Amino acid sequence: MDKSSFIGIFLGIIAVGVGMFLKGVSPVVLLNPAAFLIILLGTVAAVTIAFPGSELKKLPKLFGILFKNQVRMTPQEVIKIFTEWAELARKEGLLSLEVKMADVKDDFLKNGMNLAVDGQSADYIRDVLNEEIAAMEERHTAGAAIFVQAGTYAPTLGVLGAVVGLIAALGNMSDTSALGEAISAAFVATLLGIFTGYVLWHPFANKLKRKSALEVKVKEMMVEGILSILEGEAPRVIEQKLASYLPASEKRALLDNTRGGQGDGAA
Repeated sequence: MDKSSFIGIFLGIIAVGVGMFLKGVSPVVLLNPAAFLIILLGTVAAVTIAFPGSELKKLPKLFGILFKNQVRMTPQEVIKIFTEWAELARKEGLLSLEVKMADVKDDFLKNGMNLAVDGQSADYIRDVLNEEIAAMEERHTAGAAIFVQAGTYAPTLGVLGAVVGLIAALGNMSDTSALGEAISAAFVATLLGIFTGYVLWHPFANKLKRKSALEVKVKEMMVEGILSILEGEAPRVIEQKLASYLPASEKRALLDNTRGGQGDGAA
């Protein structure tokens, strides 16, 4: 479970609810079926028009990505496994890694290592794996674009809802006592449109982009690791090369721990 998504939504609702209370606005005004219909169903309608059905079918999976922690290798795990594989390859040869592939659950890594073990050239392996990464990025961008567009449409539909509410309010000017209440209710649609657009849909799109960027980084590390093993580089060299993908503080901690471990072993 990705707790940050749930925490963010909860804090957003609290911020608006408490803010309304402090401003003296009753939360009861939000119970406006017409506003919810215009904003939510209108956003769904706009997104449905804007995207082909083949992309909209992926929405359940996208929500799963948003609210679940995906099981994938971390950069630190990638560095560790390639350091171990490099050491094994130098001692027993590249073919010795074929046995290790049975335990690899990442299809991208398994495919790349199998290409290396099968004797494919470094250029061929790089081209194949980079094409796979590019295709993955394109899919992820298309998924995030759905939420970007939803975040664009929702606030505009909020204005539309306010206009509809004002038309209804001004259409009956005889009851002036109820006019103020009707006008305030008209702006509930605007509130919902802005809230869903900038507290839900746009942040959802950004989270998908960030998770995609992390996955791309891990796969790029795998490509470099595979090619480095293929070229027979030393485990220490591979470790330092892959550590360059980490933030400076994490890189220092990783290399310091490695040096410490080597020092303990030597002692």
